Amino acid sequence: MTHPLTIGFLLFPRLTQLDFTGPYEVMSRLPGAAVKLLWKQAGPVRSDMGLTMLADTSLAEAPQLDILCIPGGPGVAALMEDEEVLDFLRAQAPGARYVTSVCTGALVLGAAGLLRGVRATTHWASHDFLAELGAIPVQGRVVRDGKVVTGGGVTAGIDFALSIAAEIAGPEAAQAIQLAIEYAPAPPFDAGTPATAPAGVLAAAQARGAGMRAERVALVARVAARMAAA
Repeated sequence: MTHPLTIGFLLFPRLTQLDFTGPYEVMSRLPGAAVKLLWKQAGPVRSDMGLTMLADTSLAEAPQLDILCIPGGPGVAALMEDEEVLDFLRAQAPGARYVTSVCTGALVLGAAGLLRGVRATTHWASHDFLAELGAIPVQGRVVRDGKVVTGGGVTAGIDFALSIAAEIAGPEAAQAIQLAIEYAPAPPFDAGTPATAPAGVLAAAQARGAGMRAERVALVARVAARMAAA
């Protein structure tokens, strides 16, 4: 590669930090990687759980990115109706080698019109919103459709990033990164998906998320209506 691989992660208030830090840990280790942490202005951004991260590049100052990545989290609700952010994504997408998301970041790509007719995935609790945003919903940890690569919920961001690393730098380089970060999942419970979680655990999770889900149902309906009108 004759120039650095320019990777941009969108930071925003109330993102889920592991959606960002998981793939960041992988992609920042790619040979020639130049990583930009993007927001409307450079400065601190707080995650949904209070971790403060530092955006180093404003959207206005961002170069053309080779890889554009949108993490998820509760803060995606505001982004889905934020024309400044959506216009930025629409402007970046044609020149990017990969347009990507982790978790509910896919809903932001959808709101920007970048998932129309595209196979995509997202967090299990929001998977049914994909179709309303024009996507073709697919169950999977990592789903690829042309230049668009979407990861499932949160930890799937590591799998997604390793898949891209293998494509860019080769399988051995990706495996070397996997070894370096000792990514060898062996969780103490098999409760990571709705299909495997105990019924009571799943029901409690759905109850905790009921309020956010009701708000998101209305939000997605508004966004889908605007997209249809456009």
